[in-house]
Amino acid sequence: QVQLVESGGGLVQAGGSLRLSCAASGRTFRCDAMGWFRQAPGKEREFVAGISWSGGIPHYADSVKGRFTISRDNAKNTGYLQINSLKPEDTAVYYCNARLGGMDWWGKGTLVTVSS
Repeated sequence: QVQLVESGGGLVQAGGSLRLSCAASGRTFRCDAMGWFRQAPGKEREFVAGISWSGGIPHYADSVKGRFTISRDNAKNTGYLQINSLKPEDTAVYYCNARLGGMDWWGKGTLVTVSS
């Protein structure tokens, strides 16, 4: 069983930064890609960023390009999302996702609240 645990969320002022982490359990964890999604109040869950696990090729939603940076440390079974220049519109629960073939694992989410 693979478990994903997010951390790093919190309350931050507009313009501030946070680093979110997604730690995967399992000594032999691997996946095809790890990504981050978010769900803001009154909105559907949306894709934020993703990265191929082996090659480290990142992809970003247009809304976060230039502000967010996704990375991963394969040896630590951990993915990261650096979120900078935060806006109130970034307020959401951020979820980590890992995909291997047709399988998906999800974390329980970490709340990011950006005050104006």
